[in-house]
Amino acid sequence: MLRVSWDDPRARLQGAVEARVHAVGTQKWSSWVTLESDGGGGEDAPRKGMRGATGPAWFGPSDGVEIKVAAGGTPPEGLRLDVVDPGASPQAGMEAAAYVMTGESPEPGDTPTDPAASSTSPTETLEPTSSPSTPEDETSATPAPTATEASPEVSSTPTSAAPSTSQAPTASPSTTAGPASTVPQPPIVTRAAWGADESLNDDAPEYGTTINAVFVHHTAQTNTYSCSDSAAIVRGLRALHLNQGWKDIGYNFVVDKCGTIFEGRKGGVDRPVIGAQAEGFNTNTTGIAVIGTYTTEDAPSATKASLARLAAWKLGQYKVDPLGKVTLTAGKANGKFALGQSAVFNRISGHRDAYATECPGTVLYNQLPTLRAWAAGPVAGLAIKSVTGASLSGSTYLTKGAISVNWAATTPSSLITKYEVLVDGKSAATKTGTATSAAVTLAAGSHTVQVRATHQSGKTTTTSSVAVTAETIPPVFSTKPTLSLRTGTVDTAAVPVTLAWKATDAAGLKEVRLTAPTAKTYGPTTTSATLAAKSGVATAFSLTAQDLAGNTAAAAASGTPVIVQETSATKTGTWTKKTSTSYLGGASLSSSAKNASLSWTFTGRSVAWIVSRASTSGQAVIYVDGTKTATVDLKSTTTAYRNALWTKSWASAGKHTVKIVVSATSGRPAVTTDGIAYLR
Repeated sequence: MLRVSWDDPRARLQGAVEARVHAVGTQKWSSWVTLESDGGGGEDAPRKGMRGATGPAWFGPSDGVEIKVAAGGTPPEGLRLDVVDPGASPQAGMEAAAYVMTGESPEPGDTPTDPAASSTSPTETLEPTSSPSTPEDETSATPAPTATEASPEVSSTPTSAAPSTSQAPTASPSTTAGPASTVPQPPIVTRAAWGADESLNDDAPEYGTTINAVFVHHTAQTNTYSCSDSAAIVRGLRALHLNQGWKDIGYNFVVDKCGTIFEGRKGGVDRPVIGAQAEGFNTNTTGIAVIGTYTTEDAPSATKASLARLAAWKLGQYKVDPLGKVTLTAGKANGKFALGQSAVFNRISGHRDAYATECPGTVLYNQLPTLRAWAAGPVAGLAIKSVTGASLSGSTYLTKGAISVNWAATTPSSLITKYEVLVDGKSAATKTGTATSAAVTLAAGSHTVQVRATHQSGKTTTTSSVAVTAETIPPVFSTKPTLSLRTGTVDTAAVPVTLAWKATDAAGLKEVRLTAPTAKTYGPTTTSATLAAKSGVATAFSLTAQDLAGNTAAAAASGTPVIVQETSATKTGTWTKKTSTSYLGGASLSSSAKNASLSWTFTGRSVAWIVSRASTSGQAVIYVDGTKTATVDLKSTTTAYRNALWTKSWASAGKHTVKIVVSATSGRPAVTTDGIAYLR
């Protein structure tokens, strides 16, 4: 970690400051990183040896550094580079090393060699300080070491003592010195857990009397750091703040991009510790810094959720509404406000509201209204997304009784105490704040269903109601399924049939499913299906009707298609045998003689006449049980074999005779037949 500092804490460094390092792991120079223009917002009370500084930057294990300071007026006196190795665990002497920036161009070999090391901008020469500017009184921060003492021991494979997000140790709640909050305390990594070396300073903490406001910061670090390095970053921030002449780390709390909260300035997380984070407004406020840079990039959701939880908890200790405003008076002139000047602040404000800085970055600053709403409650964006186990009919869900209600909210789950599913206004199921669904079983009848969310503040939000009707009456097949032969191409393995039915339901029919001999699903208004069955084999067609509530009813129709070929017919007149693999059985009978006839007698409930068709095919008259029933034209623009051209069905099976008589149509007298098929 590094930054640039100078003697006068009131001075501003004009012009951009950029830094890059030579990484130990890759042995390459990093990209240039712009250091935030100020590290202001420090201690309100003057302290001997306090310094001005840029914001810090975190790079990780490095063995070389280059700094560029763009022309922008006369630089402040005592300009120097401060670097710190925060180590892998707590260690004595973990302080910032200081190097004088002479402004001279480096000599060849002064920095690690790398093709990227050359720069068109002058690089400041770094000279170790012989007597770094640090506080000298015994109550100030421990003086920085000499250059020899300060040379960081850079590990090529550091391992931080930072806990993982899911296993962060928390402050013990058993010895709370501050007032109880209106909301639960979030998990907080203690100073001991993140490795604060308490021997580096012995200043006693100072306290206010309340917490009137929270100031949100960003630390101007890279956003690509690993959360396993977060504790090391916090240690580095503290070392630089001590080196800057402050009592301790300036922030009261630090939050990383994984949402882990770290205890900042010592004195007790539950007490109104005065920090060094909003110069002129440090007393009776608390400062929360987010590790990262959020000028053009939004902070992660976990980070924002932790910010809202922490702000709500601290403000809740003093019964302060996170959505409210407060008038604060500057206790020190800070370049934006004069000593004694008053201004109205949001209870959750950005550092820029109190100090001339971009902190906490434009994007994060613009998110503060959302954070205030999350912190204050109630739960926002709550809505029922769906109801499973039920079907929607118009504006009403229909179910047999068991449903799952699914919802979503925009407020993070960590700020939500519980969810409840309300049935007719009464709680029927309770879930934790992380839940997004719950199962309930409804009694028969009509109901209203809602979801109620309880924010950690105790405020509740209830969704609009949805109508759900539970009913257990199954559908009815008002017309039982029936089978009949239909027109189409006939094959011994596939005789065309029609399955017909009619299903109804008082609450609303959802679908009818064919479950055997194959699976198909039909809509609620469909009443028939074109299928096929194997000749000579009894086939059962099974149907299941399901209503919108999920109730079902089953029904079936069975039948055996039988093919009777032309050779079994009783013939009159002249008929000629024709052979082809395209005919059923490889043969057919054809006649052009007027009144030549074929007749078949069978017992069944549906019949189809099977013919071959072409552009020269003629007509025939069909008699059923001695009665003329139809005149059928076999003419077709395309040749078709084994074609069931005409069908007839009866309500029940019976003995019938079908006779076809050749009409000998002029110019196209021929009639060719493959026989009949009937259904028994």
